[in-house]
Amino acid sequence: MKEIITEIVNEKREEMIKTRRDLHRHAEPAWLEFRTASLIARKLSDLGYDLKMGKEVVDEKSRMGVPPADVLEKEYKRAEEQGADPEFLPNFKGGFTGLTATLDTGKPGPVIGLRFDIDSNDLTEPEGKDHIPTQEGFASINEGAMHACGHDAHAAIGLGVATVLSQLKDEFSGKIKFIFQPAEEGVRGAKSMVAAGVTDDLDLLLGMHIGFGVEELGVFACGNEQFLATTKYDVTFKGVPAHAGSSPDEGKNALLAAALAVTGLYGIARHKDGSSRINVGVLKSGSGRNIIPDFAEMKLEIRGQTTEINDYMVQKALSALKGAAQMQEVEYSTEEVGGAPASVSSPELVSTLEKITAEHPGVKKFLTKSPFAGSEDVTYMMQAMDKRNKPSAYLVAGTPLKSGHHKRDFDFDEEVIPLAADVISNAVLYLSGK
Repeated sequence: MKEIITEIVNEKREEMIKTRRDLHRHAEPAWLEFRTASLIARKLSDLGYDLKMGKEVVDEKSRMGVPPADVLEKEYKRAEEQGADPEFLPNFKGGFTGLTATLDTGKPGPVIGLRFDIDSNDLTEPEGKDHIPTQEGFASINEGAMHACGHDAHAAIGLGVATVLSQLKDEFSGKIKFIFQPAEEGVRGAKSMVAAGVTDDLDLLLGMHIGFGVEELGVFACGNEQFLATTKYDVTFKGVPAHAGSSPDEGKNALLAAALAVTGLYGIARHKDGSSRINVGVLKSGSGRNIIPDFAEMKLEIRGQTTEINDYMVQKALSALKGAAQMQEVEYSTEEVGGAPASVSSPELVSTLEKITAEHPGVKKFLTKSPFAGSEDVTYMMQAMDKRNKPSAYLVAGTPLKSGHHKRDFDFDEEVIPLAADVISNAVLYLSGK
């Protein structure tokens, strides 16, 4: 069976890379993955999978950081113009851009969940000649949207695995459930899919990413990824404008409140039990040099080595925001626009994956200690599995990177796509009990 899987993957190699390049060219950020989701649905439907889409798998109340209605409508029309599948596109209207696809073998066995994220970053792709997507003609045509984290590869890998499993359905047992998740960037999408119950029937869950801390093709890592718990906030300060020269005392300075808040945020005492992070990435305010600023907008994120440390940082941050607003007598409001808990892979599943990869000719090495130190909202799904005493794991597929994740010149070796599809297909074969 291993040889047959590799044979199918080799046959589909060019198709997988073509899919990746098409998704890269039509990059779509969080909650706007209309074209991406519709084309994935089309492919999976043609392969015979049972689909659930949109509000069936995305809980509306649990969504975070959803764009305004006018942006959703504009991007929906843009997706139509860029070749979204007309049959499946309406399922995702309003930004409900998640879907699941289940293959039932009809034989007793576990329900295996495979999660792949599909959104792009909020970046504009460079036009330089040394950037391969530009050279090869598949750089993003959507301004302000670029796949700078490899989620285009993840979607292509997921579809590649789905193709393999559909052709070998009789060789597997149980059910295989693909979860194509929107809005991972900003850690926004997994929470709503968990709330919709997509993990409730799973016996085990496997997530994956390319290149995080592992930049050698053929090296895979899983085990102590040390996801940082995180919370993201948008903050607004509202003051009173006044003439800065003649009547500054009549104003309430929102910019000064925001600046004091920044100082307070960076001054939070770090927790003794582990690492923490805080970053104010955006601060906008003011309308003129001679006007007391009556508004300020801030975007900040908090991270902690554990969920408890993150919670500590959150409470301190909220106190700093409140104190700064009170000092300047301005109003303020906070909106949580993203977040994820900390989580680690299940040791027993890590051991199984190590055994599976050891027998694969394309795998050079398996690392049980990967240098991953970021946040990923797959942890919501992993936490949901933990609560039911079901195993989950997060597999990193190594690949050389031109530059780091979330950078404008990010790119990777596309050979990781067929290799990861091969390894994950073999893992499903093993985990299904066949």
